[in-house]
Amino acid sequence: MSGIKEVAKLAGVSVATVSRVLNDSSSVLPETKDRVCEAIEKLNYQPNLLARNLRRSETKLILAIIPSISNMFFSEVVRGMQNKARKYGYNLLLCNTEDDSESLKVYLNLLKSRQADGVIFVSSAIEQQTLTGIAKTHPVVLCSEYYDGLDISYISIDNKLAAYQAVQHLIRTGRKRIAFINGFDYHISTRLRLEGYKQALADNNIEFREELVRQGTYGLKSGLRVMRQFLSLEEPPDGVLAGSDMMAIGAIKFIKQSGLKVPEDIGVVGFDDTRATSIFEPSVTSISQPMFDMGQCAVDILLKKINSLQGYEEKLILEHELVIRHSTV
Repeated sequence: MSGIKEVAKLAGVSVATVSRVLNDSSSVLPETKDRVCEAIEKLNYQPNLLARNLRRSETKLILAIIPSISNMFFSEVVRGMQNKARKYGYNLLLCNTEDDSESLKVYLNLLKSRQADGVIFVSSAIEQQTLTGIAKTHPVVLCSEYYDGLDISYISIDNKLAAYQAVQHLIRTGRKRIAFINGFDYHISTRLRLEGYKQALADNNIEFREELVRQGTYGLKSGLRVMRQFLSLEEPPDGVLAGSDMMAIGAIKFIKQSGLKVPEDIGVVGFDDTRATSIFEPSVTSISQPMFDMGQCAVDILLKKINSLQGYEEKLILEHELVIRHSTV
């Protein structure tokens, strides 16, 4: 394989001149640039783009750190990121941590060693102190989850309003004992959705009951587990809001296994509006998050931060929608 020295020899110029041509320097005469380009084409020379970009303090690589690629919400957000990154000539490195702190350290070392230009955290569990330290020296964007009060860019939805609307919908369909399968305590969405749930109950003069709120892990099994707990209560719920579609589907499966009907006996609302909601039976009413758009917006904001906009921060709340299907009506 030909190298830069062979290109320089064939073009009759120095190695430094070839390097300037590769970096599109304006100091090279047009006729000299033409000779170098002809030599590159004739020798089929492939420059080491990574090394060149590192010398320019630019890698054209973005890190996307997510807890689990198996979650359909994350995969759709990542699809939006890839779509936008490619349009700007950037590559996306998907970093699947499974919420493991050691894996997170490995990926963050890529950023610290300048092997990536910036990072997007998608619902990732990262300590606030670690996050603020990274944000001081590197472009950072938070997607879906964020820390309230930190001056770090993020994209999310109005989780409090979304949960409020979901519970209001269940109440309008005649439900009075509405349970909530929430997410991880360290997520701000968990706290905001609980606030929305409580507010909707209060606005309809329905008493809040601690035993009707349980924590899940966003997966199908936790939906099954928590629904089993709810149905063992002396007064089981007649409506359920779940913090993810898979937990909603798990809840519906256990309801059906118990000989009850959805929505006749218990109405169920999920969260995210992933593809599973429309193909499951019954189809699942869900809060639709603009997942693809969230991914695109995250890359847009990150690239603004990368491209020397000193101190640039943006906090974006995107629109959500309640999509009504057969699990509630």
